[in-house]
Amino acid sequence: MRNPLFLIPLLFCVPGYSQLTLERAVHQAMSQYPAVRASLQQVSAAAAGINLARTSYLPRADFLGQVNRATHNNIFGMLLSQSVISPISGPVLGTNSHESVWGSGVGVLVSWEPFDFGLRRANVGIAESARNIANAQVAVTQLQAGIAAADAYLTIVAAQQTVVAARAGVERARVLNQSIETLVKNELRPGAEASRSRAELALAETQLIQGEQAVDVGRAALAQVLGVPPQSITVESESLLKLPPEIPGEAAAISQHPLAMAQSAAIEEVKAREKALDRSYYPRFNLEGTTYARGTGIQATGMTGGAASGLGPNIQNWGVGVCVTFAAFDIPSIRARKQIEHYRELAETARYDQVLQDLNGQVEKAKATLAGTRRVAQNLPIQLEAARATEQQASARYKAGLTTIVEVAEAERILTQTEIDDALARLSVWRALLAIAAAQGDLKPYVDQVSLAR
Repeated sequence: MRNPLFLIPLLFCVPGYSQLTLERAVHQAMSQYPAVRASLQQVSAAAAGINLARTSYLPRADFLGQVNRATHNNIFGMLLSQSVISPISGPVLGTNSHESVWGSGVGVLVSWEPFDFGLRRANVGIAESARNIANAQVAVTQLQAGIAAADAYLTIVAAQQTVVAARAGVERARVLNQSIETLVKNELRPGAEASRSRAELALAETQLIQGEQAVDVGRAALAQVLGVPPQSITVESESLLKLPPEIPGEAAAISQHPLAMAQSAAIEEVKAREKALDRSYYPRFNLEGTTYARGTGIQATGMTGGAASGLGPNIQNWGVGVCVTFAAFDIPSIRARKQIEHYRELAETARYDQVLQDLNGQVEKAKATLAGTRRVAQNLPIQLEAARATEQQASARYKAGLTTIVEVAEAERILTQTEIDDALARLSVWRALLAIAAAQGDLKPYVDQVSLAR
């Protein structure tokens, strides 16, 4: 989906919601639908993730302060690294006493990784891939919201045209019923015909009620997308009741469809993780500098100080150096993780191919639908003219006593249905154009065409 900012000038075209155009409905759905806002916040979160990944380039500084009260017994021998037994520094005094002294320490360690064989850059690339996926998902959500708004808008217009035709049918049925009631009262027609005419009138009124119901349901659907009260929606239908001209347009590349771009971004994210794994099996170099001070309440001779001795760190040290670490036996796990990512890449690539295949199929089906609806729309005026002539002839024959109410009722039903079909045929062309735009992933040409029709 292209940038929805192309619709911003339309905000100033219609004051309030006095009359909602299709262009405005699409724009508002694409900019204010809650799912769109949620997707935009996901982009912001992904951008913050990039900033987080970049902090790995910064030096690390750790500060420590400590005060303790402990015994001072020490022995020779090795103790493997662990987190339970605390080591004691100093000479072995050969004591095993419960006498305790104060100990204290403060210090700072600054470490920085000057180079990493591309690992940090690869991790930043993973974060950037996540942002690209979030951006692509915004476009997908905007497209879906715009399509939903346009489809609901067309549904309202179609329902309104059904109401117009149904209301005309009710009026014809009412006139016919009044005429027959008069004839029956004067015993010029059998009573059965009055019953039939009342049934036809009730049928026409039912059709009108169903049309009005469809209008209300359509308004509710559009209001759900726009986040406004249904009663505030009044659509503009004049431009959509015209048959749109055949405008040859350049077909958008399916690979530029938001769904395809989102899936492509998913593939790139997997590749970014693979690249990070490629940079993982290298030594880690760290420049380190430290300074610290310690205090103790006991001397090397075993003599202890006063009651507060050791609370103040008074012996200082500093040091700088390079630390190299290499996890030599990580290679099996790294290979396994790379294999996992390899198969994930194959899976995402297959999904990408499926997306392209589905989108191509949708475009071709929409084009076939458009061609068929155009032919129907061009043929319906002939059918409508014939239906009107048939209704007039049936009414004239009935008044002359040459036919029954059955023929007149049938002719009126056919006329009402043909009037509905005629209006809906043109709307079906607009709906087919919307389907093509949706399958191609760009609503801008469709919105522009609706604007030109006005």
